[in-house]
Amino acid sequence: MSISVNTVFFALYRDLVGASTLAVELPSGATVADLVEELRGRGAPFDSLPTEPAVAVNQTYAMLDETLGSGDEVAFIPPVAGG
Repeated sequence: MSISVNTVFFALYRDLVGASTLAVELPSGATVADLVEELRGRGAPFDSLPTEPAVAVNQTYAMLDETLGSGDEVAFIPPVAGG
């Protein structure tokens, strides 16, 4: 059984992967880390994503070991600089 999650890429990540959103199929029980591995495993340009990015699941910051459910939205949040 698989689940479908919606990924959202902001700013630098959107520019790197060339898309603002992408639906990804994963096995049931997959984690955020599994999603990152799946995307990076697709090769360029997705391999430009960091191995441990900041993410939010359904608009709440999440850890890489968080289990995903079908229909979840996973936002990849690029690092920001400021002063």
